[in-house]
This record gives sequence, structure tokens and C-alpha cells, in this order.
Amino acid sequence: MNFEELNVDPKIVKALAELGIKEPTTIQSDAIPIIRSGKDLIGKSKTGSGKTAAFGVPIVEMIEPKKGLQVLIMAPIRELALQIAEELEKFGKYMGISVTTVFGGVGLGPQITAMAKAEIVVATPGRLLDHLQRGNIDLSHIKQVVLDEADKMVDMGFIEDVDRIIQAMPEKKQVLLFGATISDEVNRLKKKHMHDPEVVKSESQVKSEFLEQHYYNIEAHEKFSLLVHLLKNEPTSLSIIFCAKRSTVEMVSHNLRRQGIKSEMIHGKLSQNRRLSVMADFKNGKPNVLVASAVAARGIDIRDVTHVFNYDLSQDPQEYIHRVGRTARAGETGKAITLLSPQDYDTFNSILRFYDVRVEAMPRINFPKLQFDARGARGDRRGGRDSDRGFGRVPRRYQRHAGGDGRAGGRGYGGDRPPRSGGFSSSRGPRVEERSDDKLKFMGRKSWNAHA
Repeated sequence: MNFEELNVDPKIVKALAELGIKEPTTIQSDAIPIIRSGKDLIGKSKTGSGKTAAFGVPIVEMIEPKKGLQVLIMAPIRELALQIAEELEKFGKYMGISVTTVFGGVGLGPQITAMAKAEIVVATPGRLLDHLQRGNIDLSHIKQVVLDEADKMVDMGFIEDVDRIIQAMPEKKQVLLFGATISDEVNRLKKKHMHDPEVVKSESQVKSEFLEQHYYNIEAHEKFSLLVHLLKNEPTSLSIIFCAKRSTVEMVSHNLRRQGIKSEMIHGKLSQNRRLSVMADFKNGKPNVLVASAVAARGIDIRDVTHVFNYDLSQDPQEYIHRVGRTARAGETGKAITLLSPQDYDTFNSILRFYDVRVEAMPRINFPKLQFDARGARGDRRGGRDSDRGFGRVPRRYQRHAGGDGRAGGRGYGGDRPPRSGGFSSSRGPRVEERSDDKLKFMGRKSWNAHA
């Protein structure tokens, strides 16, 4: 099936073709006719499934140009809001529509002016509610509302804001809800604001034949040395290195530059303009290595990413799926490599238990042991928690995990004795079982060498 067979407007088909999009994904072919019919819809979509076009194509097609604000799309983070708006502008290149974004961290004035001219507003809930309470936006003529990454909005505490925003809209409207999971909170939102919604499900475009997933079982103090070795020896184009904490992003990026590897970093503490500049440069390959916190894991569509490195794992197993979904997109191949140390075992067990992924153990390899300067994370001394919501000085315990040995001066060498972590001795690793479906699964603690 192609978009012509779905009776998509020829102007949109032309714009899609220019983007290299010629055949709809499963969720697109299922969702587009339903949305066009006016029914409410719940899309259970995995990362890389093409959900933006699933709701974006029919929305752009149904817009009446120059007739005021008609569609509101809400997303949990500004980067995703910007990504959605960018995609809609591409789909509607020949349709004469206006799309604008609304998010915090920038002035209200320009957003007020842009909203007055737009048919589609893509917004984060907090800033949109601020505009609504100030009387800067009128939602009384909204025809369609889209909640993208609804599960993430729940996690971030936006669900009450979303509820209040929807209540400011007319009773008669189409509600489209997309998320990887439907939590109790999202289900309550569905019961309150949706009318007999259709449900469509999608599989990820990131398929096993396109995405290789590997892990190296390694002590925490060796991670950085192995990372540098892989970056210098893997045939990479664009690479994203994901870290669970902002302080680790700072340290890893600093130390990569000390090793002559040009890299940039992105996390929630950077200014909005800086984050946008970093993402724009990375998309253009300047530089080709990005060290990122969870802020870049969801919804950001960066073409030509060949490698994703998990320097460490988030405590949320679902975050792994979003991370690895940044590569092997749109039929391209990619590789996801996890540097697995004892403190990551519990999360990795959960990933393999909850998700249908196959992650292959890689054999032990030799690599140069490098000096790691843990002072690279101390560039901001304003204090705060050591997480993606704020950081100050890096705790000694995490200097060790990040690659330093925790001694005065924060310098360490890859060959130093590792600290104990997570109750495992340095000689132990995850136990892996080879099942009949050839899927690897962690089962507990057993000598890593027996399964490497």
C-alpha cells in the first residue's frame, strides 16, 4: 500500500516523497483512515513506528488555512514539540498552513504573536496552561487535540495540566492519544475526555534485522576506556552516548575531548538556545558524537545515527527502548552497545523481562587503559541534585562509577582496582540463558566468563 491508495492529498504525497517517505508504516495505514473519519483514537506506538505522520498527515490534510487555531498538540518536552512542529511543516509544505511551538524558557511575547496566526499549536503543557490562564490563547474553536507521549506526561506530572487544558476546549472535538503504555492516569483521561475511541497498535520500525544490540560486561572503572576504544574502532557516522545522570554527561564529554574525540553534550540544564544549537549542529555532523541525558532519548528523530552507546542505564527500563530507537530508523541499519556494569544488572534484567529484545553478549577484548578526569563535571557550582533536574559537585561514589578512582583530585586510571557496587564482586556478572527462540535473558548472578 502507498499513500495514494490511502487517498492522501497529492500535495502531501509530494511532500512525503521529497522526504523519502513513500509507503506508510502499519500505524500510519491503520490510523489515517480512522482520524480522517473523525473518531477518537488511541495509538499504542513504540519508538520509531512513524506515529508523527500517523496523526500529522490527516491533521494537515483537514486544516482550513487562514481560519484560525484548529489543532492543539501537546508533548512532554520542548525538543519533542519542536520535532513534531518541524515534521508537520514538512508534511504541509504545499498546503499553506502555519504551525508554531509553545514551550517554557523563552519569552511569552513572540509566542503570543505566533499563536494568533497559527492553525496548529504544538506545546508543552506547563507553558500552554500559563498562556491559557493569562488569556493569551483561545481554545474554544479547537477541532482536534493530540496527546503525544501521554505516558511520559504522566511520569513528568503534567496530567493535571493536560486535564485543565482539555476542559477549556469545546465538548465536540476529536481526541487522539499516543503512548507506549496506557497507565491508570492515562486511562482516567481517556474515560473523561474520549468517546468510544478506536485503538491501533504498532510495532517499531527498529527491527532485529536492522538493529544489532550488544553488551559488554565490564567493571565501572573500565567503561570510559572501552568507550573510547569502540569510538575509535567502530565504523561510525553519527553516535549518541546516553548517560543516566547529568553529571556523567559532563564528565564523559569533557574526557572525550581530552582524548581528541570531538563531541558535544546535551542535558536539561543547558539553555534552550544552546540545546537547539547543539541538536542542529549534531544533525549536520558537527561534531558527530553527542553525549546526552534522557532529554534526547524520546521523540527526537535524527537521521543517520549509526551507533547508540549506553554508558550506563536509566532506572526506567522503558528508557532503554527509547534510547536504542534513535538508530536503525527508516530502514537503515544501526548498532546499540551497552556498557554493562554491576549497578546496571537489575535494570537490564527488567529490560529483557518486559521487552522483546535480543541483546548479545560480546567477548572480552583488550583496550588501552586511559586516565579519567572526574573534575570535568564541576563546571557548574550552583548546586542541586545529581540528576537531570539539577547537579552540583559530583559525589565521590559516582566519580568511581564514571571512571575515576575517587581519590583527591578526581583522577583515576582504567587499571585501578574497582570499587564494590550493587552487592556483586568484581568477578561476577549477569547469568544469561540461551532460549529456544534465540533470545538472551538475564537470570541472575553467575560467572560472566561461562557465558561470554
